[in-house]
Amino acid sequence: MGFTITQGLMLVLLIASTMAVSIARPFENSINTPTPKKFIVGDSYHWNYGFNYIEWATKNGPFFLNDTLVFKYDPPTPKTFPHSVYLLPNHESFIKCDLKNAKMQGSTKQGAGNGFEFVLKVSQPHYFACGEHDGIHCLNGTMKFFVTPMDPSHH
Repeated sequence: MGFTITQGLMLVLLIASTMAVSIARPFENSINTPTPKKFIVGDSYHWNYGFNYIEWATKNGPFFLNDTLVFKYDPPTPKTFPHSVYLLPNHESFIKCDLKNAKMQGSTKQGAGNGFEFVLKVSQPHYFACGEHDGIHCLNGTMKFFVTPMDPSHH
């Protein structure tokens, strides 16, 4: 039985995406452990209102255990709105921007200078959001994202 054109294209896309991930994150030794990386959340835009962080996470992945996310944001001043970093407990709270059971990871002052660092230590989804202004920064859909770090020993 032969491949259909669609099956052939899917196979090519699968191989290409696997190669792209391998090229994007070269392995440092023979046991296939990727070198932990630091990612500045939002790149040069940092952690600010009006940026699509879900798109940023998609473009910068995959993420691996022991990678570090660096959240940089200005401390509160009369001219700027404050930001913070919260870890939400699950997908439902992420979708609804429900901060009731969220845990603050970075206060409004911790993003200054070199920023606040969060190391991805567990291979499970991590849901991040700005918790300021009663979740308005999260609710408008821009100041939230999630990552699920891959465990390189299980691939």
